Amino acid sequence: GRPALSIDWGWWAGGGMVAREVAEYFGRIGLAATSGRESLDAMERLLAAGATQATVARVDWETFQPIYESARARPLLEAMRSGPVREEGTELLRRLRSLPAADRLPAAVDLVRREVGEVLGFGAGESIDPERGFFKMGMDSILAVRLRQRLGALLGRSLPATVAFEHPTIERLSRYVAGEVLGGAASAPAAPATAPVRAEEPIAVVGAGLRLPGGSNDLDRFWDLLAAGEGATRPVPADRFDVARYFDPDPAAPGKMVAREGGFLERIDGFDAAFFGLTPREARRIDPQHRLLLEVAWEALERSGLAPDRLRGTRTGVYVGITATEYGQILATEGEDAIDAYHLTGTALNFAAGRISHVFGLMGPSLAVDTACSSSLVAVHLACQALARGECDLALAGGVNLILTPYGSIATTKARMLAPDGRCKTFDARADGFGRGEGAALVVLRRLSDARANADAILAVVRGSAVNQDGPSSGLTVPSKDAQVAVVREARERAGGRPGEVGYGEAHGTGTPLGDPIELRGLGEVFAGAGRLRVGSVKSNFGHLESAAGVAGLIKAILAVGRGRIPPQCDFVTPTPHVDWDSLPLVVPRSLEAWPADRPRRLAGVSAFGASGTNAHVVVEAPPA
Repeated sequence: GRPALSIDWGWWAGGGMVAREVAEYFGRIGLAATSGRESLDAMERLLAAGATQATVARVDWETFQPIYESARARPLLEAMRSGPVREEGTELLRRLRSLPAADRLPAAVDLVRREVGEVLGFGAGESIDPERGFFKMGMDSILAVRLRQRLGALLGRSLPATVAFEHPTIERLSRYVAGEVLGGAASAPAAPATAPVRAEEPIAVVGAGLRLPGGSNDLDRFWDLLAAGEGATRPVPADRFDVARYFDPDPAAPGKMVAREGGFLERIDGFDAAFFGLTPREARRIDPQHRLLLEVAWEALERSGLAPDRLRGTRTGVYVGITATEYGQILATEGEDAIDAYHLTGTALNFAAGRISHVFGLMGPSLAVDTACSSSLVAVHLACQALARGECDLALAGGVNLILTPYGSIATTKARMLAPDGRCKTFDARADGFGRGEGAALVVLRRLSDARANADAILAVVRGSAVNQDGPSSGLTVPSKDAQVAVVREARERAGGRPGEVGYGEAHGTGTPLGDPIELRGLGEVFAGAGRLRVGSVKSNFGHLESAAGVAGLIKAILAVGRGRIPPQCDFVTPTPHVDWDSLPLVVPRSLEAWPADRPRRLAGVSAFGASGTNAHVVVEAPPA
């Protein structure tokens, strides 16, 4: 037989199936139309050459390549990559640098304002608010790349890929240019004043209960998973929803999701209602997340050497991170007649914490915390504060997340957040979104002096914690490096440790091509000059547990400081090309490592950053000898 020729066509002008809106989008990303004559000529040349497969498209590589590679590395284009911008600078850069120091920031503002206006299509002389976020003014990722390219070409400098996200206003980007590029003294606005850091009594972690993917239902099993660097993602269980009905590899397909796997628990329907004094009818109306919390709370207390039934009437607090309300949506499909008195108490988020306090008779503060992905770590922070202030004498803190419907995965698909393979490839060049996961975990906390007096088995000590907000970042869900730096520094100051004493950083690390580089650069800023910090993220093992993610990372850090070992980063093959690793004081462990000998305190930091902008960081230390 004769060889066949397969051609991957770009879009044709003067007809075809490309809508006007799509054609405009193609133009913005550097894909131009080919005429019918050009396309046929190309096909004739390919046939004459005996080719079997080829792509025929008109591409503006200067525009298309950085946009196409912004999500992840593209080996196919490696040979076409232009060399780095030469760093000797341009005549404009030399002129700006020659200005007196006091004049460099105003000059940078003029430059950045002009280029932003050009990129966004503002008219000549049109006023642009220097404090307004780029993305609120209509900038998207394509225009952000264009702004970076224009500024880099004018200045003769290679700017970070995320420069418009990290410095998302004219004022902040101008300060970056003035400080980092021109050599001025105003690279960032002054950080907002923080409350004076006062010495607080450390908080002891005296127990934990957990239900995590991969059968990690106790600390030993969880450690085995971590130490082996194993992943625990699996197909969507058949008892949740029909994944085949909702799957489509095209993220634009209406009502569909791109992932068929995630970090799912084995069983969520088994619950002993009678054990907790609940009737079968009431139990059926209770969100499975609430039921799971009851079980994990009992196990956490029991493993702490505490009899749950003897805590009745005590000043024990409950702090639960929880976000999802999918069970209420499921119950709503049963019709209005199915709504009864248990519907409200079974599905409202506040009852997740309130029911634990009620069932066990606990009389300390009891609250549900919803700060999205940072919920459970914020819950730990609030519990530590309450213990330090004497509002309670014992506390349960953590979070829960279950995936009961496809709708969250559909929404994250449409937002281009969900990884098609359902895995978080944190810090890796293949990072293309996060995989979703589920689980529940609670830690038992007590003031260190009380834990010692009670002869508790101490797993770790919380030395400091902090919470803040992104504030006016470039978009509601876009992370702020400055806020991340501030919250890590504040927690570390509260802990009383120097940067060089921290041996491990459990990062938020969702595996997104935007969030990971921002977090890595922030950690690099905090720990600059402090030696090499090991960094990792438990999300690579079993996905992003969302409202339970922070406490899962905390327990990983507790196990690491307690056992003096740092687990390998799962699914880490090639470091992301979106940061300059040689300039960062960070290293990602590829195998199980002994705790660094030059950091004998065994301190670890844990970060959790909420999608709505609330950030948390907790510093833990190995238990006292």
